[in-house]
Amino acid sequence: MRTRNNFYNKYSFIVLLGLSLFLLNPSQISATSVIQYQDQQVTEYKQYSGVVVDNQSNESLIFSTISILDTNISTITNSEGEFLLKVPIDLLDGKILVTTLGYKKKMISIKQLKKEKNKIRLETSVTKLSEVVFHLPKDAESLVRTMFKSKKRNNSSEHVLMTAFYRETIKKRKKNASLSEAIVNVYKQPYTSLLNDKIKLYKVRKSTDYSRLDTIALKLQGGPFNALFIDIMKYPEYLFSVETFDLYNFSFAPSTTIGERTVYVVKFEPRVSQSRPLYYGKLFIDAQSRALTSAIYNLDVSNKKEAAALFVKKNPKNVFTYPTSVAYRVDYREKDGIWYYSYGNAMLSFKVKRKGKWFNSTYSISSEMAITDWKKNKAKEKPAFKDRMRHAIIISDEASGFSDPDFWGPYNVIEPDKSIEVAIKKIKRRLLKGTEN
Repeated sequence: MRTRNNFYNKYSFIVLLGLSLFLLNPSQISATSVIQYQDQQVTEYKQYSGVVVDNQSNESLIFSTISILDTNISTITNSEGEFLLKVPIDLLDGKILVTTLGYKKKMISIKQLKKEKNKIRLETSVTKLSEVVFHLPKDAESLVRTMFKSKKRNNSSEHVLMTAFYRETIKKRKKNASLSEAIVNVYKQPYTSLLNDKIKLYKVRKSTDYSRLDTIALKLQGGPFNALFIDIMKYPEYLFSVETFDLYNFSFAPSTTIGERTVYVVKFEPRVSQSRPLYYGKLFIDAQSRALTSAIYNLDVSNKKEAAALFVKKNPKNVFTYPTSVAYRVDYREKDGIWYYSYGNAMLSFKVKRKGKWFNSTYSISSEMAITDWKKNKAKEKPAFKDRMRHAIIISDEASGFSDPDFWGPYNVIEPDKSIEVAIKKIKRRLLKGTEN
């Protein structure tokens, strides 16, 4: 059962929400092998790739959801708007549904898709102001309170077993230095339960170019939990605890749509300046059900010392590390009137300041997880204790290099960004030359 006492306790930030860092000398990092699990039965599938764009501007639409109609199979577009979807052969007669905030949904027959270079165009959805004003709640704060009170009705009250793709990247300035990816099983507890979700690692791989990290090697503590524990409806206390809720102002921003559904947009920000870091951002709430559909928010990191204490596990001697930007995003997907956790993204940018050095090093870390399939866990199965992923896991320690071209099989993953693809190729060349991970 999770702790609910103090929002700013060590457990919630360093392990759950934190993109916690280990700053170590590369020589202290020992090599480890891939954790092996018995392979599941592989289904035959066909693979389709492409990009989702705005119909007018042709701009890429990031975080768009592509799902196979009447199934729980889905994927999400990357920061280039690109997607990769693997469809079991027994579903090739079906359709896909493409949705994103502020655009009309689009349904496409799978038979219309090409193997690659598909371009899916979405039209902007215009919300009629008169309709929105007519149904607008009396104030934004009461709407947020109603959203949480409606959790029992809107979010799953059943045990759910999810398959998820997880990726974390570390960049120095704009160049990729490390990439870790994994397929995990998420044992989602009912949203009314105080029990934490469990994760079991299924497949994992990594590539790291320590030359890009200079004399400091970075490690991210928490792995998939960083993306999972920003599920606000399951873990509201890590954003709006009993202690912090009244410290925020809530106000309405212009409404938007998901598909043809009206979505209220609620802005929140600290009422007054606080000694401890608080959040600011937007909640996207379905007008009809009052369910949370998405949230995008940031942590105020203007107090360098306080912000650093939340995220940095250990600094080397004569080094001070502090975050310059901390951003989160969580998305939910609706099926049969119930909203499920669908995607989580945590991004941290920070500076490493060395004593006696004129220039600082700038790094960024991204931790994201997309649910690609799920089913109701009627038997309430849970992973054996020895197989459960630890909250303090460092996923790069559980992985080896990129070696198997068919590594991911039929599993849906997030299409790599172009910059990531280049990084992988460079790192693979280094591995072939004998460079150690």
